[in-house]
Amino acid sequence: MLHDKRMNMTMEVLFRQYPYAEDFFANFSLQPDLKSTVGLFFTSLPEEVCEDLGMSHLQLGEQFLSYLDHMQRLRNQREEIHSITILGGYNKDGAPEESCLTIHAGEIVSIVGATGSGKSRLLADIEWLAQRDTPTKRAILLNGQPPEAARRFSVENKLVAQLSQNMNFIMDLTVAEFINMHAESRMVEQVDKVTSHIIAKANELTGEKFLPATPVTALSGGQSRALMIADAAFLSTCPIVLIDELENAGIDRRQALRLLVDRQKIVLMATHDPILALMGERRIVIKNGAIDRIIETSRQERQHLLVLEKMDQQMTAVREALRKGEQLAGTFSTMAEQNTE
Repeated sequence: MLHDKRMNMTMEVLFRQYPYAEDFFANFSLQPDLKSTVGLFFTSLPEEVCEDLGMSHLQLGEQFLSYLDHMQRLRNQREEIHSITILGGYNKDGAPEESCLTIHAGEIVSIVGATGSGKSRLLADIEWLAQRDTPTKRAILLNGQPPEAARRFSVENKLVAQLSQNMNFIMDLTVAEFINMHAESRMVEQVDKVTSHIIAKANELTGEKFLPATPVTALSGGQSRALMIADAAFLSTCPIVLIDELENAGIDRRQALRLLVDRQKIVLMATHDPILALMGERRIVIKNGAIDRIIETSRQERQHLLVLEKMDQQMTAVREALRKGEQLAGTFSTMAEQNTE
């Protein structure tokens, strides 16, 4: 049989050290004895079982070790992305885009511009890690270097998580089952604990709470977005998060962004919301399909942001009052008193 130290382990020790090994046997409908060594299990398989699987004892053992190696590589792989750099391309008229922007981990950058100006196109260039091969001819660098082709086109280890305006689920799963499935695919420890934590964090972002047993298809747009933001923050290994119009999500925007930044994500968000635009350290202004300007958020704008947030809180109070079926007279009186202070 194969000369590999893992073959001398008992099944009990193997499953404790490599929890994902159980999936290999389950996929082949094999039921190993926990007291048996791995090597003994494979060599003692009946010939008819090997014939049904279309492999010899040796081939089955080799495939098992290959599976363990592959899963261990996935588990150990961590994308150390400290920065992304956007190298300018061309606008819709073919004029050069005179820009070079580097964004670091833990930074928020907003993207503003008129509808149709090219905000979503910029997000797409970043998601695809463009290398002068998209309509804009932009190039995206990771840690100051062009990404390797294997990294750029990897399906298993995507670098970018994009949260679009429409988050519609079609899977027949509960919220807990959905997050559990993602956690298991990431081979995290204490799957149930991680799942509970993500659901709790998602419920902190949305007004109407949902339960672990709630079907994902029953989630509202805001609840779906909250769940995916919490998932991106605590479970996804993607170091870059792209958000398209967070203002339409019906969630606590500031807390959602803080969740991602605290996890050292690089956050870019296309927005029409002045509050979100000023939450970023910088904002990219898009015109005619290109980056027109890059503006640092000033101290005065930070002061304006406080005023805008106060107004937003007041509007939120009005919405909540209407949802609860309350009269607005008292609500407006309270708002008037606050504004005269």
